[in-house]
This record gives sequence, C-alpha cells and structure tokens, in this order.
Amino acid sequence: MKKFIEESAQFLKERGFEAPEIGIILGTGLGQFVDKVEIISSVSYNHIPNFPTATVEFHTGKLIYGTLGGKKVIVMQGRFHIYEGYTLRDVSYPVRVMNELGIKKLLISNAAGAINLNFKKGEIMLIEDHINLQGGSPLAFKGVEQLGSRFTDMSEPYDVSMRNILKDIAKTEEITLHEGVYASVVGPQLETRAEYRFLKIIGSDTVGMSTVPEVIVANHLDLPVAAVSVITDECDPENLAPVDIQDIMAAAGKAEPDMVKLFTQLIEKL
Repeated sequence: MKKFIEESAQFLKERGFEAPEIGIILGTGLGQFVDKVEIISSVSYNHIPNFPTATVEFHTGKLIYGTLGGKKVIVMQGRFHIYEGYTLRDVSYPVRVMNELGIKKLLISNAAGAINLNFKKGEIMLIEDHINLQGGSPLAFKGVEQLGSRFTDMSEPYDVSMRNILKDIAKTEEITLHEGVYASVVGPQLETRAEYRFLKIIGSDTVGMSTVPEVIVANHLDLPVAAVSVITDECDPENLAPVDIQDIMAAAGKAEPDMVKLFTQLIEKL
C-alpha cells in the first residue's frame, strides 16, 4: 500500500501540489466551499493513480490545491463511502495521500441527521466523539504496521485545540454550534424508526454515512483532525416522514455559509 500512496502523491506533486498545510474533506451539499479557495491546481479523482472514483452524482470528484486564509490547502470536493462498494481502506486512502504530501491538520465536514432533537435542521454540530457502526476498521489489513501503529489510540480522536478555536469563532460570529457524538453507519438506505431509537440509546447526537474511517486513519497517522456535521434533517422516530435527498442538499446549502466561516477563520488561526 505504501508504494501506491507514494505513486499517488508523486503524481500530484508533478501537477503543482507542493507543501500543503491543511487537508479539507467536504461532505454532501457542501462543495461550494471551494469558491473561497484561490485555486492553483485541480485534478479529477479518476486521473490520480490508485485513487478511488466518486460515484455519487452530487459529489464532484476533484482534488483541489490552492490557498485559503493564508495557508496552502488541499480540498476534496466529494468523498468516498462504503455504500459505493468501496472498502474502509479505499474510503480513507485520500487521507494517507494528503499526509504523504505533507498536510499537518485535517478538517472534515459531513451532512448528518439529528438524533438529538435539540439540534435543528440547518444548524452545525462540532464532533467531539464518534461511534463506528460501519462494521470494520480501515486499519484491519495485513501490513498496516508499515504505515503506523497497529493499535491506534482513540481516546481523543478529535483535536481539542481546534475544537476550542471553532467554539470561540462560533461565539464571536453568533453561529449556533452544538457539540456531540456522531454515529457512522453504512447506508445508503436511511434509518428505520427502531434504528433511530437505538442510536439515541447508545449516545448518538447525529448520524451519517462517512467521516469515521478518515478520522481513524488520521489518528493512525498522528494527524490532528477536526470535524463538523451540518444538520440536514431531524430524526424523530415518533414523527418520522420520508426524506428526499434534494431536501438534504437544500438544508446543507442553507448551513454552508456558517460552515465556511468556521473553517476559513480556523485556517487563518492555525
């Protein structure tokens, strides 16, 4: 795997991806963040050796390199999910490539449903911890010890310093920023009433279909990571109504300006 990572990174270096400081992974409906980036170079995923290809129609599938907030950044405009048929190792592969290129911090956004009904559609939750319900680990493969410690500590998976900065920014900008636990499931189907009740019982505040594999790999690489969930629907099992993906996209779009403020100002302060 190390050889594949090096090949991917070398391909990107040859196309101007030099000395990035921060990696950013954008979730469903949050791809317009790139409008804030002064783009130096961009490459479609399907042109990068050994890279997965985005198959979700609303994920653009481009890796973008440029400057934002005075820092050199790599932005994933579209991510990968295991419901696309990829393994957890595939889904998290871009994190290893960005690390090989030299990033020092990783920022992640996702769209999520609110299990905690105090969280409302269009608001944002800062992830302080997570529950992995994806049925495996991106570290469960032969030879992982060549890339980092096999038994990765996950006692504090989300960087406390960056979380505190984000909370300060939210207070200054008067952005509603909750803090809580994100549960990651396989998908692509949404949850049943019984599953929403279960998620509440085990301590989830939000639920989605991404993020956790990337965070596990970031911790495996000793790469500080911060992540936020944009609340796109409220998952009340007693009043559950069908959810349309277009509604989810619209809710994510509504919250995107606040997410952009949080990440842009965080990058300026790092």
